[in-house]
Amino acid sequence: MNTLKNILVLLGLSLVSGGAMAAGTDTQASADALVKKGAYLAKAADCVACHTTKKGKPFAGGVEFELPFGSLFSPNITPDVDTGIGAWTDDEFVSALQEGVGRDGKHYYPAFPYTSYSLMPRDEILAIKAYLFSLPAVKQAPIENTLSFPFNQRWGMFFWNALFLDNQRYEPDSKQSAEWNRGAYLVQGPGHCGECHTPRTIFQSLDKDQALAGAPIQGWQAYNISADPLYGIGAWSVEDLTHYMAKGYASGHGFAGGPMASVVEHSLSQLTPQDQKAIAVYLKSTPAHSSGIARATTDDLSARAVVVDDLGSKIFAEACAACHRWDGEGNQSPTAKLAGLKTVNDPAAANLLGVLLNGHSNMGSPVDQRMPNFAKGYNDQELAAVSSFVLKHFGQSGGVVTPEAVAERRKVKSH
Repeated sequence: MNTLKNILVLLGLSLVSGGAMAAGTDTQASADALVKKGAYLAKAADCVACHTTKKGKPFAGGVEFELPFGSLFSPNITPDVDTGIGAWTDDEFVSALQEGVGRDGKHYYPAFPYTSYSLMPRDEILAIKAYLFSLPAVKQAPIENTLSFPFNQRWGMFFWNALFLDNQRYEPDSKQSAEWNRGAYLVQGPGHCGECHTPRTIFQSLDKDQALAGAPIQGWQAYNISADPLYGIGAWSVEDLTHYMAKGYASGHGFAGGPMASVVEHSLSQLTPQDQKAIAVYLKSTPAHSSGIARATTDDLSARAVVVDDLGSKIFAEACAACHRWDGEGNQSPTAKLAGLKTVNDPAAANLLGVLLNGHSNMGSPVDQRMPNFAKGYNDQELAAVSSFVLKHFGQSGGVVTPEAVAERRKVKSH
């Protein structure tokens, strides 16, 4: 009997141990799934772009955001207990993203897009937290902001939030398809597209009457992405838009440069094709706003005379024509096409100067899709001349770029 009892006890222990192992396996699988979900949402929210410097460690913060009244620096969001968010509770993390109020009641400025993240439900925000906490902790103290008085008084954000923060989760529109609602959620919520593409009021809140109508950002122009066919993306097909998100360019519509290149590289291109299409479907349905920079027409481009003794045309012949061609149709790659782009129709030449000074070689793109920078090879007068030539030859704005404008643009820091 004792032998039998011992056998039964051993069997019982074996069963208990097996159950514990199964429960442990299930728990680990759930944890892994949560981290995976959070990793995807963190990409959709493009967290890495604002919290990682060019040569810094991922999510360790320190990215500078220059404002008219000083600079803000993004915080460390790695799980380091002392300098990051390692000691944050779930409630504190959710409060930061939904209410703009973090640990110890610290108010954030709207440069952190919590007014968009507030549309996200608690479970998705906690999935992002789980992902961030799965990453290596980086001990890097945050850089102090340099805002002037009274903008350095964080308590003032209490009143700003009372006026401009709805703090409501996304509610699907029952009149629209599931695909449309998914796109609307991604654009308005984690993707926070309006934070760059919507003009701001004098109070630095988003101008909801001009949603997605375009706005300046870090020296660049975030173009109108409403459904207007001339100023926005109304003339783009759903396929054009999804290709742009996946690859960073669309034939006949140009390529993503400046901050948008980073968004494509770290966020949009990492989404599933289904989510990319959902975003495109939603954007195609948004209210059209006829403002910002219009695309250029190309009807009479081939007939335009080229002044061969002009400094700008000489530089274009020397450095640009081989890839872009005199008719702007581009050689070898659709990314070299200039004809019809908003870039060549902006009298301020914001994105044109940005590309000339910074180049374009994101996402490990092939050689025929890369644009070298000309910041060191050409002086301000030469870059002003070639920019003016491009605006006159390929656009209709009549814009003229001065050497002073080039010198001023050189001062803008590229993130």
